[in-house]
Amino acid sequence: MELEKRLAEYVSETRFDDLPPEPIDIAKDIVLTVLGTTIAGATAEGCEALVDQVKEWGGREEATILIHGGKVPAHNAALVNSAMARALDFCDAMAPGMHVGSSSVPTALAIAEFTGGCSGKEFLAALVLGTEVAARLNLSESAYDGFDPTGVCSIFAAAAVAGKLLHLNSEQMLDALALAFNKSGGSFQSNVDGSLAVRLIQGFVSQGGIICAQLAQRGITGPRNFLEGVYGYFHLYAKDKHNPQAVVAELGERFELAKTVFKKYPSCGATLSSTDAILELIKEKELVSEGVTGIDIMVTPYAHKLVGHQFNIGGNPKVAAQFSIQYCVANALLRKSPKLEHFDEPAIREPKIIELINKIQVGADPTLEKRGHTAVDMRVTTRDGGILHKNVDIARGFPGNPLTKEEHNQRFQNCVSYAEKPLPPENIEQVVSLVSQLEELADVRSLIPLLLSQNY
Repeated sequence: MELEKRLAEYVSETRFDDLPPEPIDIAKDIVLTVLGTTIAGATAEGCEALVDQVKEWGGREEATILIHGGKVPAHNAALVNSAMARALDFCDAMAPGMHVGSSSVPTALAIAEFTGGCSGKEFLAALVLGTEVAARLNLSESAYDGFDPTGVCSIFAAAAVAGKLLHLNSEQMLDALALAFNKSGGSFQSNVDGSLAVRLIQGFVSQGGIICAQLAQRGITGPRNFLEGVYGYFHLYAKDKHNPQAVVAELGERFELAKTVFKKYPSCGATLSSTDAILELIKEKELVSEGVTGIDIMVTPYAHKLVGHQFNIGGNPKVAAQFSIQYCVANALLRKSPKLEHFDEPAIREPKIIELINKIQVGADPTLEKRGHTAVDMRVTTRDGGILHKNVDIARGFPGNPLTKEEHNQRFQNCVSYAEKPLPPENIEQVVSLVSQLEELADVRSLIPLLLSQNY
């Protein structure tokens, strides 16, 4: 239990002033990212139905449903807000497919309201510590083997964030994390089949994390050896191949949350390097869709299983497009600059897109794993018989190839302009300003009124 105890103590005892600037800055980027995707995703398919369901459930008015308005129990507010944040798949992520911010930020906002407020420093500390816990417990592609890293691992972040803002002591924090272990789960089959469950898993993570922290505060215990036990996390999910000591090595000095990915394009992270490759060819070779007769793309086996299958519009076209290399490459080739509106059904069903998709083949190459999680080799055959090659190792927005601050702001503004429930321009300006100086904020609840649509 020593490992579990050290992790719980780190979360419960670390304060804002103990944290270096870099993880704080990353946390602020995560907050701006998630607020933007929540604004944009508020009316995405399934989200308004979820709002209606949660309001129908009723209960104590503890936390706000963002954009739509209305108050419900904190765990249900986080359920809805997280689903909206994840709906367009434009939020932050972490290889090999874990989404943390879309749960940690809504969880933190809901608990801030539930507890009567918290300072920006408390808020940021909770986000950094919760994200760090999940990042250190994050596993490899082969270990997950089809489990959804978000459902399996991000719940530790949500429980830690909630527990931190509930001021749990180290014993209670250990129970919160241990209870979260018992609620972890989720499958990438949701992504492959293009189902709305993808965004619901994000909501389940936040809802479960809050419930676990609240139950731990009440004295409900979890398994003390939830990581290293005979049937613990490392056995069940890591297949006993994980190095337990890596979880606590250099704790407080080395921050794994630096591996956070901020997407440049609004689709699954496993599609981004292929999108980069075709866009670079367009720029370098003045490539146009009419001049292409075939595109062959090789990706890692993990990426191929997740997003390399034959594109099928199915019952949820947006999700199907978000998780398809074929669609993302066809879209980039036809429209040059991937935007949120390109993943709406009318754009997805455009005949020219379907025609291009039929020219794209995606295969798996295990040797690419040596070059990294996002490695891709692309070969384009042109109408004049030419062959163009483009290799990408690190996609834009991944560690080693980060977005600029300007690109972060562009992503946020893209989300704002896409929203069907718009916020007043003055609200948007205030949100950007407050997030940039979040550590100076006396009470983060001042963000909430700015995140309510004038049409709710």
